[in-house]
Amino acid sequence: SSFSASRSQYFSPLQSTAAVQQDVPSSPWFTDDENTNQSKEKLKTQILQLGAALDRGQSYNPTSGDYYSSSMETARSKIQSLIGLASPENVPKSLNDIEGEWELVFTTVKHGIFRSSPFFLAVQEAFEFAEEKEAFGEDKANLFFKLHELQTCSWGVSKIGRVAQRIDPKDGYLYSEFDTSIFSLTVIPILGWFKLLPTFGGCVVTASKAKLAEGGVLEMEVDYTTSRPVPGLSGLGEWIWKVKVPVGAVWKLLPWNKGRSANCSVTVKYVDKDFRIVEDKSGDLFVYSRPVVSRDLEII
Repeated sequence: SSFSASRSQYFSPLQSTAAVQQDVPSSPWFTDDENTNQSKEKLKTQILQLGAALDRGQSYNPTSGDYYSSSMETARSKIQSLIGLASPENVPKSLNDIEGEWELVFTTVKHGIFRSSPFFLAVQEAFEFAEEKEAFGEDKANLFFKLHELQTCSWGVSKIGRVAQRIDPKDGYLYSEFDTSIFSLTVIPILGWFKLLPTFGGCVVTASKAKLAEGGVLEMEVDYTTSRPVPGLSGLGEWIWKVKVPVGAVWKLLPWNKGRSANCSVTVKYVDKDFRIVEDKSGDLFVYSRPVVSRDLEII
């Protein structure tokens, strides 16, 4: 009948999705084939999409399982491809080439995206001086960060928000920031839906002396750690924002550091006007972009 004929002109929700997908063209920005060039802009777009899908890399957690491992490997491959397209102008020659505010959009590091902070990078490198490099058959640094993650992130105790860096070439400092909220998800499992404890937190700021060496090597020495309020997030009180912990001085007094400074370094593998990629000594990659929503640091 004419009625049934007209119905066939429209899509039915009962049709096979596989058949429908064959007719839907894919965007060239998100597909790879032999006939498509891998431009810098295309790779950057794909890395940003993977960063969003993997929650900046946090969704892949080898402690929990291997799910998302293939997506993580794809992301790493995309980053390496972008680094491979770098020209000499994409390697910084001074702090002026990487100055300003940057937000972390993706990392391949395991057990905490806060590990972009020079403090945790210094902890990681400090394990290189340990007499025993392994414990329980595992690299001591990785074991430390795994235990730290289990202790701080279980049951909604702590949650990491914005992670950023600010580079000041005039004073020779790098300010690393990460927002943390405490007790953001504390409820009684299954039995309740109300929060047990109020949510509070702030922005943890680590200030490090910084200089850029040959080959894009960013050398840092942790100086102090402080905190700043995050709009809309309650803190412990006004007094907490005035506390400045002299990490660099205390670090040298710790017996296992044997007087060494809290030093660390990463290599800037790629930088342009809106993208920056660094690699730590273990080979993990950190991708930063210029922020859409900027934030004042207001260091006192």
